[in-house]
Amino acid sequence: MGTPQFAVPSLAALLEAYEVVAVVTQPDAPAGRGKALAASPVKQLAVSRGVPVLQPPSLKPLEVVEALRSYAPDVIVVAAFGQILRRDVLDLPPHKCINVHASLLPRWRGAAPINAAIAAGDVMTGVTIMLMEAGLDSGPMLSQREIRIGPDDTAGLLTEALSHLGADLLIETLPGWLDGSIRPKQQNEALVTFAPRMTKEQGRIDWSRRADEIERHVRAMSPWPSAFTRWNGLQLKIVRAHMASGDLPSKASNGTVVADYNQCFVQCGDGLLQLFEVQLEGKKPMLIDVFLRGHGAFAGAVLS
Repeated sequence: MGTPQFAVPSLAALLEAYEVVAVVTQPDAPAGRGKALAASPVKQLAVSRGVPVLQPPSLKPLEVVEALRSYAPDVIVVAAFGQILRRDVLDLPPHKCINVHASLLPRWRGAAPINAAIAAGDVMTGVTIMLMEAGLDSGPMLSQREIRIGPDDTAGLLTEALSHLGADLLIETLPGWLDGSIRPKQQNEALVTFAPRMTKEQGRIDWSRRADEIERHVRAMSPWPSAFTRWNGLQLKIVRAHMASGDLPSKASNGTVVADYNQCFVQCGDGLLQLFEVQLEGKKPMLIDVFLRGHGAFAGAVLS
């Protein structure tokens, strides 16, 4: 069970190592400017390999549960599926349901663990193979593997890295889980943190925050929902930016832009953020020197 690109390496690895009797993914959804219905990345791979695909809008109807039961799976593997599994699905296979989760549980339970880890300034993150239960990512852990978060890692880049790390760990873990040699380990409830599902509005930049926090925010929001601010009545996405040392000599208000022909800084609550690439509403992303040549009024503006 899976839907986005994150789940594709896990499915690909399973197809090479085991018999995949069926794939469950979200229904086709509108995509692109034309909003035509598009298959999920997981469905595209399954179809290309001739694997039966189920796309129920919900797993709650009894007929959906019975359809899953008809495939008699030994184990159900879940990776970024996008739906809550009810008890009769969790208990359906003899070896239960296991999940490929993109964090070092119990830190960052929930739908957006990668974004949360970057925004919080975590040095390390990783993947956890866990036994699923009714609670939100609260099940016992079967295995973990960690990875360092680089200073330039965006949520998109880290998602790609963790998708492959998770696939590798899944294939290493399954034999021990299936033969009973792996004993599940309970999570430490005292260390639990949560990463709820992202919204578009969470991308808005608060210029009263420290420059290092805003830099991490920019990376955590990339590629979706994007870090943004407003200038001249338009949305301005900050595509790439880094914290710079110092403050503006004039003690300018938060969000004030200082720019010359090829460099651009924004005053934050503490420190400066140097902009390297931006995207004005309705336009393509631009390197900051190109943007400044076409938008001279940007220098001295106060972003909101």
